[in-house]
Amino acid sequence: MSKDNRGNPDIKNYGFKTDREEPLTEKMNIRMTKSMKEEVHKQDNPPEFCREAIQKALDEKKGKDK
Repeated sequence: MSKDNRGNPDIKNYGFKTDREEPLTEKMNIRMTKSMKEEVHKQDNPPEFCREAIQKALDEKKGKDK
């Protein structure tokens, strides 16, 4: 198979779509206590809970730095 013919030419029709302003393209690993991990996993949507908590902390820090 030649290099130009690999993959699905219609991937944009079937690929991942998002309704977010900015797509979630990055990953990050963090260390936390076992009890923190247990509490996070109790949330309805743990990944979104973490994103919201990080964004809230960043916004608060940005406000204090002004």
